[in-house]
Amino acid sequence: MDNAPKQLHRLGQSLWLDNITRAMLRSGTLTEYRDNYAVSGLTSNPTIFDRAIESSDDYDAAIRAAGRVEPEAVFFDLAIADLRKAAEVFAPVHARSGGVDGYVSLEVSPLLADDTPATIEQACTLHQRADLPNLFIKVPGTVAGVPAIEELIYRGVPINVTLLFSPQQYRAAADAYLRGLERRQAEGLSLDVASVASLFVSRWDAKVADEVPKALRNRLGLAVSGCVYADYRKLLNSPRMQRLMNAGARPQRLLWASTGTKDPDASDVLYVDNLAAPLTVNTMPDKTLKAFADHGRCDTPLAADGGDAERQLVRFAELGFRVDPLAETLQQEGKESFASSWRDLLSTIRERMAQAA
Repeated sequence: MDNAPKQLHRLGQSLWLDNITRAMLRSGTLTEYRDNYAVSGLTSNPTIFDRAIESSDDYDAAIRAAGRVEPEAVFFDLAIADLRKAAEVFAPVHARSGGVDGYVSLEVSPLLADDTPATIEQACTLHQRADLPNLFIKVPGTVAGVPAIEELIYRGVPINVTLLFSPQQYRAAADAYLRGLERRQAEGLSLDVASVASLFVSRWDAKVADEVPKALRNRLGLAVSGCVYADYRKLLNSPRMQRLMNAGARPQRLLWASTGTKDPDASDVLYVDNLAAPLTVNTMPDKTLKAFADHGRCDTPLAADGGDAERQLVRFAELGFRVDPLAETLQQEGKESFASSWRDLLSTIRERMAQAA
């Protein structure tokens, strides 16, 4: 009998790993995850790379050999080198799925989250520099990020839209993707430009943990996710999407991010068991992946209409929790958190550069 990750994959959901280290690539761990746990892609962020570089000496030789003076340039050298190796691991998945799956992701500088032109410029540069068919460039779905997403899709850059928290933010990102494709269609360009839209789940429950009654603890993230999934399935069935698909486009897939459980009293696979949904991706840290393989269940797929998600949100609204203002707060906090991790990352590299000198 297949293990839980393989059952989930058979259901129609992709499992990606939310982690990357040079040791993982060298030891073959990522290949083992692909073969044993049906892991079919990978996401990274500044916090993950900072932890990988700070906690080992695996990157020191490359930092010494970099011959660069700017820590940001050194970081992108290191990150692209790692992601090229990860992309090789998932190249068979990418080929077998016809370019639907098998992606790795690289984030633009979080310091550019409010700068549309700079985001576009850096994303194009990273896309060209990495030169990988199965690499997503991560762009935040902020007010400034949304027009950047449209322009980058128009230019043919595969995009992982990050830092989405609400149905409203998801719809804005999805609309940007469609507008980019429609501009390509108007000019007779190929519509084969992949994208995922990443909804952050667990941060909802961490945000309100001390303010909600016990019966509603760890329910808000799932309720928001259900509503977003309902919007996603409506979009897939919309005439607008189907016109584009008929011309060769593929849907922007919905991705569940931040799916490691924050509450020690809750199930460690809460955001995997309850978000088993066809046509989506769930990216999770190693600990959550192994826990799901050990005792996860995927026998109750998420309903196309989101199940009781809307009713749950009504209960939260009655207690004074309004989704859209909270989502704006969470997105702002996410921006600040990633920017802080980015500064820590560059500081770590700067220290290693100094030691090498």
